[in-house]
Amino acid sequence: MKKMTFGQAVGIKLESKGAQLRRECPLAQLMDSETDMVRQIRALDSDMQTLVYENYNKFISATDTIRKMKNDFRKMEDEMDRLATNMAVITDFSARISATLQDRHERITKLAGVHALLRKLQFLFELPSRLTKCVELGAYGQAVRYQGRARAVLQQYQHLPSFRAIQDDCQVITARLAQQLRQRFREGGSGAPEQAECVELLLALGEPAEELCEEFLAHARGRLEEELRSLEAELGPSPPAPDVLEFTDRGGNGFVSGLCQVAATYQELFSAQGPAGAEKLAAFTRELGSRYFALVERRLAQEQGGSDNSLLVRALDRFHRRLRAPGTLLAAAGLAEAATEIVERVAYERLGHHLQSLRAAFLGCLTDVRQALAAPRLAGKEGPGLAELLANVASSILSHIKASLAAVHLFTAKEVSFSNKPYFRGEFCSQGVREGLIVGFIRSMCQTAQSFCDSPGEKGGATPPALLLLLSRLCLDYETATISYILTLTDEQFLVQDQSPVTPVSTLCAEARETARRLLTHYVKVQGLVISQMLRKSVETRDWLSTLEPRNVRAVMKRVVEDTTAIDVQVGLLYEEGVRKAQSSDSSKRTFSVYSSSRQQGRYAPSYTPSAPMDTNLLSNIQKLFSERIDVFSPVEFNKVSVLTGIIKISLKTLLECVRLRTFGRFGLQQVQVDCHFLQLYLWRFVADEELVHLLLDEVVASAALRCPDPVPMEPSVVEVICERG
Repeated sequence: MKKMTFGQAVGIKLESKGAQLRRECPLAQLMDSETDMVRQIRALDSDMQTLVYENYNKFISATDTIRKMKNDFRKMEDEMDRLATNMAVITDFSARISATLQDRHERITKLAGVHALLRKLQFLFELPSRLTKCVELGAYGQAVRYQGRARAVLQQYQHLPSFRAIQDDCQVITARLAQQLRQRFREGGSGAPEQAECVELLLALGEPAEELCEEFLAHARGRLEEELRSLEAELGPSPPAPDVLEFTDRGGNGFVSGLCQVAATYQELFSAQGPAGAEKLAAFTRELGSRYFALVERRLAQEQGGSDNSLLVRALDRFHRRLRAPGTLLAAAGLAEAATEIVERVAYERLGHHLQSLRAAFLGCLTDVRQALAAPRLAGKEGPGLAELLANVASSILSHIKASLAAVHLFTAKEVSFSNKPYFRGEFCSQGVREGLIVGFIRSMCQTAQSFCDSPGEKGGATPPALLLLLSRLCLDYETATISYILTLTDEQFLVQDQSPVTPVSTLCAEARETARRLLTHYVKVQGLVISQMLRKSVETRDWLSTLEPRNVRAVMKRVVEDTTAIDVQVGLLYEEGVRKAQSSDSSKRTFSVYSSSRQQGRYAPSYTPSAPMDTNLLSNIQKLFSERIDVFSPVEFNKVSVLTGIIKISLKTLLECVRLRTFGRFGLQQVQVDCHFLQLYLWRFVADEELVHLLLDEVVASAALRCPDPVPMEPSVVEVICERG
């Protein structure tokens, strides 16, 4: 059966489809199909023409290439035919030459063997003279090589007289050569490579290896100790010591390089000594290495007072890199481990140095604050505000902390050779930087701040109250945000890979908050004590029995109000207002509640006889049972109202206790009435609950009335007039 082509199959398919269309479709649809088919044919013709035009040059080029390839292959076939002919001719000539020279080749081989043997014999007979000439010229290496080439032959044929004589002469010359090599080695005038060559030649001559080993180490010790003495001289007091980087470079280029050379040469020369020889070298290296490390530590100790870590870290990096080579050569000596321990100790000491620097910076900030607080008073002018001083202290401390973190971060930089050690990836970051430096400084700062709460003296020592207030706000800010920020910054810079427990942020924040609370409480006590001293002296230094009828408010009460107002302004610079209880509309005009107790005493004045005091005291005590108890030293909250409330409670309680210790005349009692009303007019607005001021002032007037033989109070209207005029 004849196979159908693709075109025939397509034609048959199209013909069957056309017949189907003619049968099933109307004339209009057939016309549309014909139009669509003509459009497709034209599109295909256009695409085919485009393809031909675009690839015409390629077709032409491909045709030319095929034509050239045909011509080149014809030439190549001709050349291959000529090459095959020439190779056949060469093969024929080679076969004829080999057949002709076969007999001569065997004879030439025999003659060549005889010639080589004669040359060896000639070398043996000339060996004594050659050795003598090499010794005279100083070519010791060549002489030893000659001796080595002839030793086995002379040993093998020493029973022959002629060879025995040559061997005896060579032994005499070799002994003289060995003596000269030893003399040259012991003099030590040549360099280390020449001495190593001497030892190598002596070993080749069969000298005892044990003895040469000891002598080699002794000579090496002399050279290395000279390097150590040179380094030690640089640490002396008379010449100026070079910087630490230059010192470590000199030690690395001199001592460490020499030690590496000695170790490499020793292992090359005395490898046959086995473990005993290796132990000798390890002990030798440990002894000299420990002396070198001691010098390096002395020099590094001189850098502990410096503030720049970059030069120190570069010096430690080069020191550590230099000792990796001998550490690899001599793992038993432990030089690399000892160098790493030195680097770790220096890094730990630098952490301590930076901690001391942070403490000194904090104390310096406090000194600046003291001076800024004292300078305006001395000069009589306005100084910087507490808010500005607080911002300066906080920014200064934070900048010092960031500078310290950047300085110690150099120890963990990727380009530093020891930064990949486990200590610098774990313990240094967690226990050193985070716990030792940052947490240690924060706790030190809190302890320093708390020490101001323990200052002796009647008025809190020499600590300015404004400094206590500023430190309390600083610690509160640390508790709120700064501690979390600093520890987060530390953890981001020092990626801790250590599982050791660390101090939680919450613990540090709690310590800072407790410090702020103690400082603020101490501030309240100090300021309350200052006002209390004024009130106490004003009560104790006045004769209340013979005082005149009051016409004015005493100056000390005005001073109390002024100081309280100044404290209110001062605290308001750093702390928020706080919450007050709802105040009555007549808080500044209440006189009945303030003087109610005294009026009761006036009502009972006719009964004041020697037999009546127990009754009035009993009435006063019964009244106190039903009054609200006032806690003078209650906890202080972090707001202005709480601080002022604490100060006013201490002041008024002091006034109350001082009044209880005095005896008052009628006008003395009335003066107390005027003073208390004046205080009530102004102090109620500073406290959280105005009833507190009313109760304390009520008790003051009541106590004065109890201590008065003639308790006749002043009319409230007169009291108000005096206070308004004052």
